[in-house]
This record gives sequence, C-alpha cells and structure tokens, in this order.
Amino acid sequence: MAFETKPKFVTFDMNGTLIHFRINDAIREILGDRLPAEIADNYLQACKAYRIDECMGDYKPFHQIVANSMERAARRVGIEYRARDARAVYEIIPTWVPYPGVTEALNRLAEEVPLVIITNSDDAHATDLVENLQAPFEVVITAEQMGVYKPRLRAFEYMFDKLGAAPEEIVHVSASPMYDHRSAAIMGIKNKVYVDRGFEADEHWLGYERITDIADLPVLFGLPRPTA
Repeated sequence: MAFETKPKFVTFDMNGTLIHFRINDAIREILGDRLPAEIADNYLQACKAYRIDECMGDYKPFHQIVANSMERAARRVGIEYRARDARAVYEIIPTWVPYPGVTEALNRLAEEVPLVIITNSDDAHATDLVENLQAPFEVVITAEQMGVYKPRLRAFEYMFDKLGAAPEEIVHVSASPMYDHRSAAIMGIKNKVYVDRGFEADEHWLGYERITDIADLPVLFGLPRPTA
C-alpha cells in the first residue's frame, strides 16, 4: 500500500477526474459557426481562466459561473454573447459519463474504504453525475452545500467538518493540482493521488502519488490489479 495507514475516507474530485468534463466540446457545439476557428482556442482558454476566477469570489450558482465566464471570454475575443448559449452548455453537463475504467476502479476500492465526493457541481447536477458513475459513495459534498467552490480553502474546511475527519485520515484524489491538490496540501492533506489526465501540468512538489490509469488507484491501497 502506498500509504502508511488505511484512511478513514478517500475523497474525490468528480468533474475532470471521474466524469469526462467535456465543457469545451459543449461550447463548440452550442456556438457552432459563431465561434470562428481562428479564435476558438483563445476563447476556450479564456473561458477556463474566467471559470476559476468566478469560483474565487462569493458563492454563486454554477449556471452563473458558466454564464459569467462565457460572457467575459466573449467580450475579450470580440464575439457575441447569448445567455441562452450558456444555459444550453450548463444543461448538457448532467449527460456526461465517466472516463473508461472509473466505475470498475471505484467499486473495487469501495470494498476497502468509504468513498466521498467533493465537487464544484451544484446539487442537481451532482445527483445525476454520481448516478452516472454507478458506484457507492458514502457522502456527496457539493459547492451548493459548502457555499464556496474549490480551490477556496473553506471548501476543505467544510469537508473536514462534514466528515468528522482530520487531514491525516483522508486520501484525496483529483486530476487537478490547480483546483484541488494545492489547496489540499495547504490544508494538511499529506496523502494525495494525482490522476494525470493530461490537461494540467504535473506539480510533483505537492507530494502526491501520480497515476495515469485509474485501474492503478486500488493498487495504491494494496488491492491487486485486475487481470485482463
């Protein structure tokens, strides 16, 4: 086992870690020809930057996070913003499914340790997306419940209080150093797993175990890797 002791909980980021968070594809689909190819990458990068910026202030519903980030990005690159586009992107989110192998890995791990989700989704989306995962979770913590979004440190404080667990009793799993692992490290969570999905740089100095295949997650807890 990669960790010295069995944790009280394994906590997971959901979107981008377990669920294939395909928001760029959704934005491209909804905007269609109104998003010219020559500025599409700049627009999508701006949307991502503005989403995290919107998450750092006072709490607002996630549909507003999506809308505000798209509006600010549209203004930055000089294209038309339509509120109904943002709403359409938001409404696609609950249809997204897990990355390959996620459901199997979660169910194997759940036999050994309780699983928890801490997500920037709202309550309604979290319900649908957790159902899409088809795995048992003891607790699902949403941004709507917390009144704050990751990477705000208060999100992790809420999680500790909700679970009645100390940082050393948790293993936190995420594909995002930016949204999760930096904050987790600051909050004293020593045991972390970075699922490298290729969309953020490896920040190995944060002291996590790095995996590229979700099937390796149960192995970190001493379970054998499934045979083909």
